[in-house]
Amino acid sequence: QVQLEESGGGLVQPGGSLRLSCAASGFTASNAAIAWYRQAPGKEREGVSCISSGGGRAYYADSVKGRFSITRDDAKNTVYLQMNSLKPEDTAVYYCARDSISACEEFEGAWWRADYWGQGTQVTVSS
Repeated sequence: QVQLEESGGGLVQPGGSLRLSCAASGFTASNAAIAWYRQAPGKEREGVSCISSGGGRAYYADSVKGRFSITRDDAKNTVYLQMNSLKPEDTAVYYCARDSISACEEFEGAWWRADYWGQGTQVTVSS
């Protein structure tokens, strides 16, 4: 059965770092495009990052470029989101999702295209 499970969220001060994990089961993550989305209260769901199948090319929203890094560990079948220089505006519930057509193209607005989602993990950036 296809399943995604996020972990690693928590409370961090501005300027701090967190690493989120997305453990995949029931499929091989390297054969899929895996994206991270986030949603804050009162805001629309926002695409954050995506890693492509195969070679693992990384894509980022402008709001996180240079601060976040997405990677994949094929041995663990897990995708990570390393978040550095965190800002209060990064506060949100973060979700990982599998793209149904295994593509990162237009991922920022393509949440509707995901066929499987994790349960979400809360990230709070506050003093």
